[in-house]
Amino acid sequence: MDEVIERPPGGRSAAVGEGGGLLSGGERQRVSIARALLKDAPIVLLDEVTSALDPVNEAAVHEGIERLVAGRTVVMVAHRLNTVRRADRIVFLDKRRIVEEGTPEELLRRGGRYACRLLGGLRPGGG
Repeated sequence: MDEVIERPPGGRSAAVGEGGGLLSGGERQRVSIARALLKDAPIVLLDEVTSALDPVNEAAVHEGIERLVAGRTVVMVAHRLNTVRRADRIVFLDKRRIVEEGTPEELLRRGGRYACRLLGGLRPGGG
């Protein structure tokens, strides 16, 4: 967070606008994760936490998520499957219906929708 805090003129005491409006999307995501860490919430909901982030902020957000999930129940909604690769359990929805669920390893082994999307349209084993 140091680089986010020090970027605006005034550093820690800088006004960042209503809802962090003067911060980039990635910076707002990073601040949100930092706040959740400081609050020590036992349950955290993350909705599209890495959508529309540049690679630098996405890496920082993933690092923050790794720290955030320790000892907490985290429910994560994501279209980017890389965001959920380390999840304990994945529920894959299509048109509001559960089409697959299991651990990431189980879903990859099954070669279904999750595996196909994760591997860019290629099914495991070449099929």
